[in-house]
Amino acid sequence: MASTAELQVDVVAADHSVWSGQAARVVARTAEGEIGILPRHEPLLGVLAEGEVRILLTSGEQITAQAEGGFLSVENNRVTIVADRAELSAPVNS
Repeated sequence: MASTAELQVDVVAADHSVWSGQAARVVARTAEGEIGILPRHEPLLGVLAEGEVRILLTSGEQITAQAEGGFLSVENNRVTIVADRAELSAPVNS
């Protein structure tokens, strides 16, 4: 049976919201290495490392943000990325 589950993703910097929306997948760099998040991922709390956060939208479009410091939280198809510093890069088609 095909899945229709999506992730609700929120990317915020210390002083502003960077991006919020629905996604099919999120890939981020943590202190332990790169991690990919799909719908129904187990709950997780990780320390962000400096690098890209890649968000694949359900349309196939990819959004990239540069993040530095902070943490990543996953629970109930919700991904929250709270970075010390973050900025959105231009969207890239996949």
